[in-house]
Amino acid sequence: QVQLVESGGGLVQAGGSLRLSCAASGRTFSRTLMAWFRQAPGKDREFVAAISASGSYTYYTDSVKGRFTISRDNANYTVYLQMNSLKPEDTAVYYCAAALWTRTMRSVNEYEYWGQGTQVTVSS
Repeated sequence: QVQLVESGGGLVQAGGSLRLSCAASGRTFSRTLMAWFRQAPGKDREFVAAISASGSYTYYTDSVKGRFTISRDNANYTVYLQMNSLKPEDTAVYYCAAALWTRTMRSVNEYEYWGQGTQVTVSS
């Protein structure tokens, strides 16, 4: 069982930065794939970024490449999402997710564990 708690969301102007954190509990954290998804009002939840269990491999959706960085600290059971050069279209509730195994890593249905979400609002 893995429990996830996100923090770090807020209101920021376009071009600004935010760092999201996801604190995890559970002995399997160091063996889980971790990811960030986001959901804007009226839209489906979408994949943002993922990081392998060891932290050696990272994956991003095209719209955030070069602006967002996912990282993890297995010793402290935490995964991060550093978001730079934020745009109004990045406004959404951001969710942390965990899975022991995925086929695509980009599908919501592949993740067993979810946090409650943290709101990110980017003003123009």
